[in-house]
This record gives sequence, structure tokens and C-alpha cells, in this order.
Amino acid sequence: MTVCVGGAASGRRAAAWLAAACLIATGATSWSAHAQPARGKTGAKALPVYASYTTHEGDTLYDIAARYMADPADWALLSRLNHVPAPRRMPAGIVLRLPFQRLRQDRDTARVVATSGPVEHAFDTSPYLPLKTGETLAEGDHLRTGANGFATLELPDGSYVTVAQNGELNIERLRHITLTGAADRIFQLRSGEIESQVTHATRRDDRFQIRSPSVVAGVRGTRFRVDYNGDTQTTAVAVLDGAVGVDPPAQHGRSAAPAPGRPLQASEQLVKASFGNVTRSGGAIGSPLQLLPAPSLARPARVQDGKTVKFDVNPAEHAVGYRLQISHDADQLDLVRDLRVSAPHADFGDLPDGTYFVRVASTDSNGLDGLPNVYAFERRQLGLDASAAQRAGSHDYEFRWFVSHSNVPTRFRFVLAKTADLSHPMIDRTDLAGGELVISDLPPGIYYWTIVAEQFDNGRFYEKSSPVRSFTLAR
Repeated sequence: MTVCVGGAASGRRAAAWLAAACLIATGATSWSAHAQPARGKTGAKALPVYASYTTHEGDTLYDIAARYMADPADWALLSRLNHVPAPRRMPAGIVLRLPFQRLRQDRDTARVVATSGPVEHAFDTSPYLPLKTGETLAEGDHLRTGANGFATLELPDGSYVTVAQNGELNIERLRHITLTGAADRIFQLRSGEIESQVTHATRRDDRFQIRSPSVVAGVRGTRFRVDYNGDTQTTAVAVLDGAVGVDPPAQHGRSAAPAPGRPLQASEQLVKASFGNVTRSGGAIGSPLQLLPAPSLARPARVQDGKTVKFDVNPAEHAVGYRLQISHDADQLDLVRDLRVSAPHADFGDLPDGTYFVRVASTDSNGLDGLPNVYAFERRQLGLDASAAQRAGSHDYEFRWFVSHSNVPTRFRFVLAKTADLSHPMIDRTDLAGGELVISDLPPGIYYWTIVAEQFDNGRFYEKSSPVRSFTLAR
């Protein structure tokens, strides 16, 4: 059977054109033989060899090849493949076969949507330069981050790739097929960790891969982390949502990149949500390991008003450590801090005032970070200094205090008691506007006191208490 085209043409003109094309075609193979998908080892259908294109009125093979083929001269290939001549114009509705391997691919760019700390980039062998938010990267670009350096890239389909501190990432492939729109994205992780939020693939031949010296991690839409440790030559994969197919890297001349359209189920290991694995370079792909549950923070909502930002983690079973990350957003795309601790306490040092989000995860004995919890918190350094002294030659006691953020209206509360817990105050003065108070005619004894500063700013209430102090009034 000779197949002239893969579909029906409409109208007498199209029918006449199709009949003429069929008359000159010889030696054609059947459409079903070309279009029948092959089946892999799992029984899943692989990609067909050809893509189809339905002509528009006035199309020519020259136009189609120039728009959709790797080389405009491929019009001759299309003519032979579809057993049609190369007329000046074709009617609408003709379905042509275009070989996948010869389809044109256009390069895409990734937009830098967030950076913090030391972040640099270089193209090919060019020297590294600072990378700023708003710039774009493409195939051949290299990105690296330093201590407390972070960068997040947004891809054309809305996926995100975040490079953590002390990381190095190469963009090996970032393009799409012009005819079908199928995306092909391959990143080489040379050191450190990246976290990806990949939009669910809408085309079977979409490909998204993270390669390290140990593994190739491919996805169809998920949120996952890949961490390559050059010291131990191991790669840890942790899947938060969806599934990730994990395969060995290139070896013995075999490609490291499973072909577009290959199902995840055909991977050597399929790692599903809430699982991860660890693979050593040159070794077998690690078996799936269940991630530790998300730990919780003690008092996560309290205002961080001290000199440093500190968090206490409620100890979690089987955790050998904890990882805490601070970001400007709940999705952790705009990271500013990343800290690993072996004890359930983390001190990030100073941070500017503002609203932040902290993500906490437990780390297991395999080095895998578990499922996270994310909390919002407010950073506001509300300093409060207070002092007290007896006035010379009198029984009066003078109390003074000073608060930072003095440009914000502040009211104060003064509490004085005979016990350190201040449970039964002798004096409890509220709504004080000034910075001092004098108490007269106190009987001799030991006293405890504190001052509480209260501010209402930008729709939020802030409160800061000074440490409970004591003094002794002699007879």
C-alpha cells in the first residue's frame, strides 16, 4: 500500500492534488508501520518516529522545512518521505509526516527571579561575573553560589530551579521543539544542592533531568531535591511531591540521558513522594528510603526581637540533625539563610527586620533531609534597656527605660512585686507614655520588677519585656 499523506484533504482541488501526488509515488511503506509506537521493557509505548503536520492553504514544503525542520534543505526529505512532489502550493488539510530526529529546536532562556549573597555566572569558558535578579541564562551558562549564596531560576513553563549555597550548576540543554512545543531541559549538578519545582509535563516527549556524577534524575512534574557531595561522591535524591526516575550516569559509551518520552517506570529506580535514595558514584542506584516526618518548632510564631534570630526544634525521633532555611517567601524560592545543626537549636545571627518564612526538616542517618514544615515569622529588633536606682538622701526609687524603634508610638507597662514570678504585683501601671517612673515610700525589703514595651505598627501588635530585675531596699 502506498501512503501519500496521513489524512484527508478537503475540496475538489485538494483531492485532485492528492491524486496526482499518489500517481507519481512509488515504493511507499505503510503509514501504520511508521506510526506504530514501539514498546519498551515495561510495555509502555515509546515515542513514534514521526510527528504530523496538517497543512494550511498555500503551504509549500519549502515553508514547512524552513519553519519546523533543522535544515531548510530538509524539504527534499519531506518530499521523499511523504511521496509527494514539491509543488509551489498545497491545499489545506494535508497531513504530512516529519521525522522527529530532524525537527527544529529553538533555544530558551531561564529568568533569574531571586538571588541572595554571593552568586556568579559564566558562559562557556568566560570568566565568572556577579549574577543579579532579572538577568537571563541559557544553554552553556554556568552558575555557582558561595556561603549563604542562593539563586532561583524560572523556566518558560513556570518551573523553578533553586541553587543552594556552595553549589555549582551547568545548564546543558534548555530548548523546545518548534513544531510540538515539547521542552528539553537538562542540568548538570557539579556540587551542592538544587531544589526543583517542575510543572507537570503536558507532552509525552517533555524532558526534565538533573544529572550528577552519580545519577540522572528525571521527572514529569514534581518537587524534589538533588544533593551531590563531592567529598563522599554521593548523590542524595529526596522527593517531596510526585515521583522521580533515577538512573546511572553515562558509562561505557552509554548515554546518561534517557530519551524524551521514556516513562519514569522504565527507570532503574522509581522514587515516589516522601521517599529518597542515596547513590555512590560507580555504585548501584540506591534503594528508596522513607523520609523522616516533618518536625515542629517550639513557639514558631513569636516575634524574633532579639539580637539574633533563634529557633528551637521539638526533638524528632530518628533525627541525627536538623536543617533550617529562611526565605522571603513560603515556597522557599527567595532563600537568604541555610543552616544545618546537630542539636535541636539553631541561631542564624542577625537579620534585617521584615516578614520571613522558616522551613525545618529532620536529617536521618543516611544524610537525607526529610519532609519539611514551613512557618511564617516576624523579625523586629525591639531593643529595651532598663535601669533603677535609689535617689540619694531619700526613700524614692527611680526607674528608667529606653526602647529602640523610638519613631513608632510606644506605650509602657511597669510591674513591681515581692516575688520573682511577679504573680502578685504591688504596682501594675499601664499605658505609660514616658521613659521613667519614680516610686516613693517603699518599705524595706527585696523587690522584683520589669517594664513591658507595647507598639502597634503596620497593623500588628508588638510587645517586648525587659528581664525581671531585683533590688533590695535597706532600712
